[in-house]
Amino acid sequence: MNWEQLLSLRRKGDVNKRIRNEQNETRLGFDVDYDRIIFSAAFRSLQDKTQVIPLSKTDFVHTRLTHSLEVSVVGRSLGRLAGQKILEKHPHLSEIHGYKFNDFGAIVAAAALAHDIGNPPFGHSGEKAIGEYFKNGNGRIFKEHLRPKEYQDIIDFEGNANGFKLLTQDREGVSGGLRLSYATLGAFMKYPKESLPKKPTKHISDKKFGFFQSEKEAFMDVAQDLGLNQTRNGSDVSFARHPLTYLVEAADDICYTIIDFEDGINLGLISEDFALEYLIKLVKDSINTKKYNTLKYKEDRISYLRALAINTLIQDAVSIFMDNEENILYGIMDTSLMDKSKYDAQIKDIISLSVEKVYKAQEVIEKEIAGYKIIADILEVYTDALVKKRNLTASNYHHLLLETLPEFYRRTDLSLYEILLNTCCYVASLSDSSAVHIHNKITGKQL
Repeated sequence: MNWEQLLSLRRKGDVNKRIRNEQNETRLGFDVDYDRIIFSAAFRSLQDKTQVIPLSKTDFVHTRLTHSLEVSVVGRSLGRLAGQKILEKHPHLSEIHGYKFNDFGAIVAAAALAHDIGNPPFGHSGEKAIGEYFKNGNGRIFKEHLRPKEYQDIIDFEGNANGFKLLTQDREGVSGGLRLSYATLGAFMKYPKESLPKKPTKHISDKKFGFFQSEKEAFMDVAQDLGLNQTRNGSDVSFARHPLTYLVEAADDICYTIIDFEDGINLGLISEDFALEYLIKLVKDSINTKKYNTLKYKEDRISYLRALAINTLIQDAVSIFMDNEENILYGIMDTSLMDKSKYDAQIKDIISLSVEKVYKAQEVIEKEIAGYKIIADILEVYTDALVKKRNLTASNYHHLLLETLPEFYRRTDLSLYEILLNTCCYVASLSDSSAVHIHNKITGKQL
């Protein structure tokens, strides 16, 4: 893979190549990507989607939206720092083509901003709940009517694949979704493969999948334009990651490691003594002890340590990226950047404590259980109505139900796979509160 091709400014529908030297510096194409994402309805819905604590009424607990904004800020720093070093190593990118270090920051920031845009309500349990309905719930009746990869798309419903769908899918009068640059779409794709074969290797990019069968053509267009290395031949589509995806992933890893931990502290699930012990181990080489000792309030002490920890991990991630740049460009870097961190032991200690004290907290578990029931019931009602309408057996009740769906999701002049996937994507588009509200409506609990 080569950087000039990987930094493609092309958007779906372009006839001519977009040249970096011809870009308007006041509003670069990669900056437009960021703007389009942040003004999208799908991004706005993240303000009421779970990061860790579902349906939390506490102001200082992160939602998917605040998490995404923070990941984007960290991603911008990672991209700019790496961009400086890449341009030093490959000066023709700047001297001949006009690329600047800010370009790398803008691409990573935009991709990081969108990294959770396809995630369902109720956190990662929402993904599992959608898949579970079709794998072990009433939705399993559809298995015999779908191709293996279509069925796998649904039973392993994946927020990353749904995100790619949201960013690229055509709608009437709107071709190419948000029409982002291919460089940003490439950096967004953490798992550039189909749902099958499932986890064929231990390579980090094979851990999950990144596009549904409905977006296969769009995915291939992006991958081929960027010159991503194809890693599997035959009928199974799989490519190496875009190099900047490693920085997007690192930004996410850094934020959830440190900030989910901070949420646990602010909620009182993790004691300050534990927090100080674990964070100080991570920042012992950069902490200003005199300054730290002047901080009177717990929030200020935690905030100071959090900022130092994030900066420490940013510097480490950029160093790892550049040390492995050649392997990354060849597509043979098989782990995340943070898996190679010199702070790996400290990171694992923090994550382990977060799992024990935060992710497995009673409040989290109870709300995830409720989320399973809510999602299954919504899927049951709408798939039944849509399939019966497609089969011309819908009752008046079913027609009334379909009137409550957004118009885009009411279509039944589609394949069964497309109808089921669209229904999953509708459920995934809901915020936590709207999912609860709709569930109350369709079960008669609220008029």
